[in-house]
Amino acid sequence: MWVNGKKKVEALEYSRALQFGDGCFTTIAVISGKALMLKAHLKRLRENCERLLMNDPDFIKLENEINSIAVKQKKAVLKVILITSDGMNGRGYSRGCNHASTRIILLLPWPTHYIKLQKTGVRLFTSPIRLARNPFFAGMKHLNRLEQVLIRQHIDYKGGDEALVLDTKGIVIECCTANLFWRKQNDIYTPCLNESGVEGIMRNYFITQLVASGQVCNIANYSREDVLQADEVTICNALMPVLPVYAIDNVYFNTGLLYKQFYETCCKYYNLHCNDHD
Repeated sequence: MWVNGKKKVEALEYSRALQFGDGCFTTIAVISGKALMLKAHLKRLRENCERLLMNDPDFIKLENEINSIAVKQKKAVLKVILITSDGMNGRGYSRGCNHASTRIILLLPWPTHYIKLQKTGVRLFTSPIRLARNPFFAGMKHLNRLEQVLIRQHIDYKGGDEALVLDTKGIVIECCTANLFWRKQNDIYTPCLNESGVEGIMRNYFITQLVASGQVCNIANYSREDVLQADEVTICNALMPVLPVYAIDNVYFNTGLLYKQFYETCCKYYNLHCNDHD
């Protein structure tokens, strides 16, 4: 673990992040010594800091720190966490007069199970845990992840791979750790995230690529039934980076054109930005 560029081993036991979830984070794929989509990750962190009223954590230093760690890795994951410093000795909600931000970088092993799931596909179960609707926090990857913890518990209990997650009004939002796309005939859809959910790096990348190729990605509020009527469903995040869905509950799907298009898009990106990809 690196804290403000210095390697640390002690826990931040009085951290506001620990007590209140006061901060934000992003998870970056590292392949062949390069932090993939780094500009997009830094842009999201900057926007999240602004929305959380956090001071600038010095993004130039942060980018240099990420690159210096990534360059030594063939395949790994960097989790970058930005938290507010303890301005009130770790007590009370107020940040006090100390609004400085702390940069934390965790070096984690590469998740190898995604390779298998690219071949077998994933099964989603509809989660009984609903996401709260709050436009102020919608799209952000803040440190308050208790909803996702409980969603993951349900996935483990059901024996599935991921979850289809709805909000408190029954609108489809995302998965536990991924965003969602689906295709019905030639039409492509993904949920609107104006009220809840996480605006994923890969989600935005795929939307941009669809627009660039002249395709329309319909972004609106959809029900579970809308998704179940799809011809195919895919999920994505920065590490997967895209996986086909073979079933949601007891409804089954075939891998099709959308997954192949997204997969080929990822391969082109990796081949362009990495020395090798395995």
